Amino acid sequence: MKTRIDALIGAIAGDIIGSPYEFNGLTDVARFKPFGLHSRYTDDTVLSIAIAEWLSNPGTQLQDYLVRYARTYYWVGYGGMFLRWSRKRNPQPYNSYGNGSAMRVSAVGCWAKNVEEAMQLAEESALPTHNHPEGIKGAQAIAVAIVLGRQGKSKEEIKTELLRLFDYDLSMSYEDLLKKGYAFHVTCQETVPPALICFFDSNSYEECIVKAMLTNKDTDTAAAVAGAVAGAFYGIPEAIREEALAHLTQELKAVVDNFETLLTKEA
Repeated sequence: MKTRIDALIGAIAGDIIGSPYEFNGLTDVARFKPFGLHSRYTDDTVLSIAIAEWLSNPGTQLQDYLVRYARTYYWVGYGGMFLRWSRKRNPQPYNSYGNGSAMRVSAVGCWAKNVEEAMQLAEESALPTHNHPEGIKGAQAIAVAIVLGRQGKSKEEIKTELLRLFDYDLSMSYEDLLKKGYAFHVTCQETVPPALICFFDSNSYEECIVKAMLTNKDTDTAAAVAGAVAGAFYGIPEAIREEALAHLTQELKAVVDNFETLLTKEA
């Protein structure tokens, strides 16, 4: 059964499942098993949960949460620019268009009541660091796709709305993506459209994240971004939900649990 928090759980699970394959990529699909020995949460999960806590406390400043989480969970593999930003006395946006804005936006898609609110909150979630137009757009596109998936829209309806709002090329097939070659992509422009295409070409949450991992050697982020949309659309299998949450610290899980409680009250 789908729940309103499934996009956040989908991003967390995708991050953890994709983490062992980062840089080298997923090379042996036949032997692939989710949640292997070296699976762990990374910065994708930590910052996604930071945004969930920010949304849970209206009127607070997102930058404070991002900085606090980055300094508390300092070992989880942040990008160099974000890590330096988080250590400054007075951090300022650094015009990033990296895929970090899209990887951390899933809670916005869970929270927003409609496309307009998703657009606004996704921009707010990106601005402390990713104030480049492409960074903002990447976050907005994923948040909008999540809201539409939650609302029960068809894939064709989701694609039509994304094409209306954003100038992404979503015309390629999954096979076209594979023909482009397997590389490590870290920008929104190179991460968000392929993640969406993998979602459109999938039949389940699990299939979507595996396909995303096969198009980008930044496997944890590719799976987190695609997994957020797939989670909202398909729901999360209970075994995957339980395993993903079991990988979190008690403190991180408490934030997720509180966020889910607030979402349930608003439903």
